[in-house]
Amino acid sequence: MPELNPRVAVYTGTFDPVHLGHLDIIERGSRLYDRLIVGVGINPDKATLFSIDERVDLLEEVARPFGNVEVRKFEGLAVQFVRGAGAGVMLRGLRTLSDMEYEFTMSLMNLNLDPGIETVFLMAKEEYSHVSSSLLRQIAALGGDLSKFLPDPVKGPLVERARRPT
Repeated sequence: MPELNPRVAVYTGTFDPVHLGHLDIIERGSRLYDRLIVGVGINPDKATLFSIDERVDLLEEVARPFGNVEVRKFEGLAVQFVRGAGAGVMLRGLRTLSDMEYEFTMSLMNLNLDPGIETVFLMAKEEYSHVSSSLLRQIAALGGDLSKFLPDPVKGPLVERARRPT
């Protein structure tokens, strides 16, 4: 098995859409690690508004200011993606106590699947602790103000997609 680099971290998610809470974790992670890979995944339990390629494009645009951040799409288990990237760390954001329970369970499972990969948690800043992509999709569909929650390049595409008749 190839050696994993503890100075490289991977932050995975569906990012549908990427919001300021995600971007905050990306920015902070980019300061903590030499390299941060943002893995855009497919979760079979989630119906997405944007295609995986659209999500990658939006993430690449908003992460451009961070020179050590790379965005990649992946399928399958996140822990396998992290191993394939040669990263020694899986970075996760925590918003609420319910996130903590879910992420704790996932981190234990990932540790069992690959003991060489550590999970590091960053607490959400207070202003993002209630923000989720699913809530933002709802707000967009109902015409609410998204300015406090989304990076500028994401607002237009989300509003357009969310208000499109089904």
